[in-house]
Amino acid sequence: MSSLRSHDDTWDIATSVGSTAVMVAAARAGETEREDALINDPYARILVAGAGTGVWDTLLDNDFVSKVEDLDAEAAQIFAHMGNYQAVRTHFFDAYFARAAQAGIRQVVILASGLDSRAYRLEWPAGTTVYEIDQPKVLEYKAETLAAHGAQPSAQRHEVAIDLRQDWPKALREAGFDHTVPTAWLAEGLLMYLPADAQDRLFELVTELSAPGSRLAAETAGVSSADRREAMRERFEKFADQFNMGSALAVADLMYEDPDRADVAEWLRSHGWQAEGAHSLDEMRRLDRLVQLSEEPERDAFSTFVTAEKL
Repeated sequence: MSSLRSHDDTWDIATSVGSTAVMVAAARAGETEREDALINDPYARILVAGAGTGVWDTLLDNDFVSKVEDLDAEAAQIFAHMGNYQAVRTHFFDAYFARAAQAGIRQVVILASGLDSRAYRLEWPAGTTVYEIDQPKVLEYKAETLAAHGAQPSAQRHEVAIDLRQDWPKALREAGFDHTVPTAWLAEGLLMYLPADAQDRLFELVTELSAPGSRLAAETAGVSSADRREAMRERFEKFADQFNMGSALAVADLMYEDPDRADVAEWLRSHGWQAEGAHSLDEMRRLDRLVQLSEEPERDAFSTFVTAEKL
């Protein structure tokens, strides 16, 4: 159970779950600037710089990991590992959307879109519509910031400003969503911020709204041991103080640790989908981004990237 969440909590881009979108954008910005980058997100740095937190700007420093290494070599490996994870995750779901587009799908829904910039940075086929669902203040910040820098979406983009705990299917339909045509759904960086019953309800609604041939991609919620979570908390607290990041690294406190949540691929298979999963550590190894840590990472603590097609 998360220690910082309540059933009716809300946020903007600088607080609570909203701030994690800035963290992820900072990771995308860092990856984009690598010579061997797996992704290209020219908007990530802009979105981080304008967020007003000042906290995640630290991660935009190309020498950040080197500075951490001066204090704790193992911690530097962990930060490098985290950055690589974000790069591999983004790369995986970018490829998922490319395959969906090649299959002729022209309707896309990004659940809890945060600072996701795919509506702007991916090359969408003509006639593609992207619906982004998130808290009103988060969507407002992204649209205003990118517009101020002259960015234009590469697909028809519709904001659906609503909390996923509310009647988002109604809001989605009112925004123009057509449940009779195939849709490509994405739940990235979302499930860990939902309790188990809310995860099930989310997929029930997605299933109801999905025409045959629809596709779904999701990042599952990993489960860490209590000892591992506490060790990581203590280590991150030290670096948060050192780099004036406050409680920003206490992201785990925003997540729901629920070992009884359904296996996403199994749930989908039992509800009319053909589903398969790729474990994130395997993807990191495949792309030569798996950092060798002094302690073997807990496999269950890392997500599986699930893709599915509605039968």
